[in-house]
Amino acid sequence: MTDDLHELSALYALDVLDAPERARFEAHLAECDRCSDELESLREAVVSIAFVEESVPPPPELRERVLAAARAEGQNVVPLRSRRSLAVSVAAVVAVAASAAAVGFGIWAATLHHSLASERAATRVLRDPLARHIPLQGTAGELVVAPTGEAVLTVALPKPPRGNTYEAWVASPTVRPAGTFNGGTTRLKVRVPRGAQVMVTLEPAGGTSSPSRQPLLSARA
Repeated sequence: MTDDLHELSALYALDVLDAPERARFEAHLAECDRCSDELESLREAVVSIAFVEESVPPPPELRERVLAAARAEGQNVVPLRSRRSLAVSVAAVVAVAASAAAVGFGIWAATLHHSLASERAATRVLRDPLARHIPLQGTAGELVVAPTGEAVLTVALPKPPRGNTYEAWVASPTVRPAGTFNGGTTRLKVRVPRGAQVMVTLEPAGGTSSPSRQPLLSARA
């Protein structure tokens, strides 16, 4: 048993104290703000990892980020024989992993929010009774343009070959990239003025700043 009760916070959080140590620490905890704050931080770290919304699973790459953070922390921990040192090391790994998880979930949530916002905007254009529906040349589909210039492209294209993507362009008269997609329906990222030409080309994954191949389809707004 240690004489320094401040060292028992991590052990208490991990529930590895024996009965006498637990009773002694709990009596100390009632009068020590430092240990109370430290214990609360450790518990929040554990909860931040354990609490995951089941209805919307996080992206697979987040697991690798958390594991990488834990492995990196593990390399900086010198193995010690005492269970107290081991508990502190485990608590440190939990804290690092929780930080990585928080960052990962933040990025994922922002991406999800952007995707949902884009879908709502596309639906708004498609349901606009004043939107113009323009047939495509080159394949089945149409360009739908709202009075505001917001536009949605619906097209029947097969999944692009590996390492490639479809990229939309708006020429008015300067040709500007309007977003990449894998076929189907996509909301264009630039407004389409009346008379502009909308095109789609097959480009390397990630898209390009200007068309590198002949258009697969086009439409005059």
